Formats: sequence, structure tokens, C-alpha cells
Amino acid sequence: MTTDIPLGSRVVVRYSLPPGSSHPMTDVIGWLDSVKGSVSVRTADGNTVEIAADRVVAMKALAPRPIRTSEIRHLELVSADGWPGVEFEWIDGWLCRYGHGFTGRANSATPLGEPGSVAPLDESTVGRLRAWYADRDRPLRLLLPDRLSSVPDGWNISDEVVVMAADIDNLVLPEGDPVATIDSRPDRDWLALYRYRGSALPDFAVDVLTAVRGGKVAFARIGSEDSTLIAVARGSVTPAYDGRIWVGLTAVEVAEEHRRHGIGTLICGDVVKWGREKGATHAYLQVAAENEGAQAMYRALGFVDHHRYRYATEHVGGAG
Repeated sequence: MTTDIPLGSRVVVRYSLPPGSSHPMTDVIGWLDSVKGSVSVRTADGNTVEIAADRVVAMKALAPRPIRTSEIRHLELVSADGWPGVEFEWIDGWLCRYGHGFTGRANSATPLGEPGSVAPLDESTVGRLRAWYADRDRPLRLLLPDRLSSVPDGWNISDEVVVMAADIDNLVLPEGDPVATIDSRPDRDWLALYRYRGSALPDFAVDVLTAVRGGKVAFARIGSEDSTLIAVARGSVTPAYDGRIWVGLTAVEVAEEHRRHGIGTLICGDVVKWGREKGATHAYLQVAAENEGAQAMYRALGFVDHHRYRYATEHVGGAG
């Protein structure tokens, strides 16, 4: 086959599967090694996928480029607006969020002020941040994205998160009309299916889930033929300071008995489509670094790694 995409480019290839397969098509993301006779794609784990030319449905280049520090800050600000907690305040260039203790993002301080305005983590700054959270009966937790701040000496590091992003035009979204229903608030069934880190939601989680700053929020759901809820997801659309508009994917959950059947891909695709209707041009999500299965699903959609963040807490027995 012929293509204008240079060999060695990072690509996503959608191709048809043999009759009788569980799905009519699937996708592979990797580096384009050959288009002679068949399309050869080398994946991130070192395997090579050979695809007959007549089975290729679509192929797009996903050219990597360096991520600037300013882009990390802008995307973290976007995601903070999309998940702001129920209270937030700027302290010396650190954005403090509080959300009744529900989720790390909504209960941590992040260095997102303008360059040069973020106070160093000396005892004076730490003391002010610690006092803000103590007033809300919470310990001080820092959310530290790549390059925006170093980890304080002697602090505990935990829960590394991969932030993935994409230009919506580069995503391989499910074809056809959306199958998910989009609501402005989560109902009881939606809340019952969503499990945060495997646990049922506390009552006050609704306040955190429905909060958004300067944007829109939506709750997607997919039901079975008997109306049983089998998948949920949350979407938020918020503008960035660099002019881009982003849709964020959060709270994605598929009922255990319906996993590995493409339902997660469908509901994520429908949330992105909703965001695009609301003006979004880019999409992002956060996923635990150890959750390789979810990362594989998002990469199949066309998401790529943008940056990472991790949490830092003071040692037990330290000050405060």
C-alpha cells in the first residue's frame, strides 16, 4: 500500500478482524516499520503486528513532540478547574484544594502559580500550607507534577499518576452514533456503580463530582437491554490559559462482568464526543501508573503520555 506517513513515525492503525471475531475492527498503536505487502507496526512492548494491506481501515500519524514545562502547568490548571473540590485558595503560588477528603486531587496543594511566583517549600511555606489544611481537619498533601517542583527532603512519595492527552483530531473514536446517555448530574445508580479505588462512595462525594470551575460537567452512562447500568464516566470541559479547550475524562467505571468487551472504549469515546460538541479541541485523563490495562485502552484510542505527577506527605512524627 502507499502512504504519506514516513517509516518510523508513531501511528495508530485501525484494521478489520476475521469473520467470527468478537469485534469487527481493532486498533494498534506503535511505530511504522514497513508498508511493503503488509503494514508492519512495532508496539511499545517490542512486539510487531503484521496487517494485510486490504484489512487496513485507517491509519493516522501520532508524531511525538517534546512537552514544554508551560504545557504541563497549563494542563494541570485545566484539570484543577475540572476537579476543583468544594473549596480552593491560592497560597504563595500553591493552589490548595479541599474536597471533604474525597480523592487526592481534591485534597492537595499543587505549585501552579506563574513562573517565579511559587514559593519554595521552606518551613515558612510548608507551615502556611499545613495550617490551611489543618483548619479543615486534613493533613498536608502535595501534588507534584513533573518539573514544577522538587520533592521535599525526607517526605514520603506515593501514588504516581500518568497524565495522558491528545488532540481530539488524532483520536480514533468509536464509529457511529453515541450509545451513552449524558446527564448533568449523577443519579443513585450512577453513584452506586462508580467505585473510587475499589470502594463505595461516601455521601459527600457528590459535591466533589459535580464541582467544576469555569466550565461544564457531564455524567455518561451505558445501560444493558434490561436497563441495568454497566458503565459510567464523568466529563468536564474547561479552557486552558494558552487558549486550548480541553475535555477531561474522569471516574470511568465498567461493571466487572462487562469488562474487556470494548464498553470502556465506547463510553470514553462518547464523553470525548460530548466535549467536542461543547467546543473542546483536546482531551486528557489521569490513570494510576500501575494500571497498565487502562493505559493500553487509552493508547488504543490515541492518547499519549503527557507527564506524570505524584503525591508527597510528611513523615509520621514530623512537624505538625
